[in-house]
Amino acid sequence: MQFSDYIVYVDETGDHGLESIDPQFPVFGLNFCIFEKTHYYNTFVPRIQKFKFDFFGHDNIILHEHQIVKRKEPFLFLHDDVKRIQFMDQLNLVVSSTEVTMVSTVIDKRNLVDGYMYPDNPYDLALKFCLERTYMHLLDVGSHNDRTHIVVEMRGKNEDEKLRQTFDQVCAGSNYMNSILSFEIIFADKKVNSAGLQLADLTARPIALNYLRPGQSNQAFDVIQSKIRRSPDGNTDGWGIKIFP
Repeated sequence: MQFSDYIVYVDETGDHGLESIDPQFPVFGLNFCIFEKTHYYNTFVPRIQKFKFDFFGHDNIILHEHQIVKRKEPFLFLHDDVKRIQFMDQLNLVVSSTEVTMVSTVIDKRNLVDGYMYPDNPYDLALKFCLERTYMHLLDVGSHNDRTHIVVEMRGKNEDEKLRQTFDQVCAGSNYMNSILSFEIIFADKKVNSAGLQLADLTARPIALNYLRPGQSNQAFDVIQSKIRRSPDGNTDGWGIKIFP
């Protein structure tokens, strides 16, 4: 089996626990960023590196959405309004000019608990939905039979093993297509400086927030909404964004 021309980077937002649901953020979101490899290494990665050199003088910085929003170290300079506007404008320019297809799932944990006596784990559900839609995208571009790597962050030995089990089950045919999916999972250390994982992190929460608070200003979502997988008539519902239940 030959390697795919595509690679996928994954990140999450919110927690997948159901015992105690945060009323301020009662959802779990999973975001897949699908890159064509030549664009990734020829264009996207150099642009991210230049962005980091411009603002930090080096590229040993991990762009983390939570730290940026909260203006925590190493983003303390964002408390300066002028510097923050410059930083966000340039970051938005990098993201908007990136050729990437996003497939996301938002699990509303309130509805999940209310609607099911024995609800499945939100992460497992989201993973299945995203893998199915990623497969359909690769089918559209003729790369569904090639080995495609799915890169996720390590979360801990037990959680990673459970994730691998769910991943293997879905890829073995436990999906709505009843197809064998040619995906291979890669677990990356949280400290790895991966441009793809950072984009997945930067864009996961804005997608979830667009569902949770659709009337609220969401500049990050405005920048990325054109990247979300769409139906032939331009619809993202069920194609690029799966809301469940």
